Amino acid sequence: MIQAIWQNTVIAKTETYETVEGNRYFPPSCLDMQYFLPSQTHTNCPWKGEASYYNVVVDGQVNKDAAWYYPTPKSAAANIAGYVAFWRGVKVVEVPNA
Repeated sequence: MIQAIWQNTVIAKTETYETVEGNRYFPPSCLDMQYFLPSQTHTNCPWKGEASYYNVVVDGQVNKDAAWYYPTPKSAAANIAGYVAFWRGVKVVEVPNA
């Protein structure tokens, strides 16, 4: 199992994920959506397509654009459609299964 943690709060956890370019992508169903607010930011990757972002918010603190995903990726990245990856201080850690 892996978890995404920011401000000592688990914001996502899953046993199944995809790894692309060293980033672990979490299925959207495993996010604790109370910590995610849509961002207006979008970027483009030549082979994955257009990325959208979430701001991560914990206890009133905002980590701008700390999570990204590809809602409709190009065919080469179809396996991560809607899956979410993290950066900007969000730690992704492996935890032993209980």
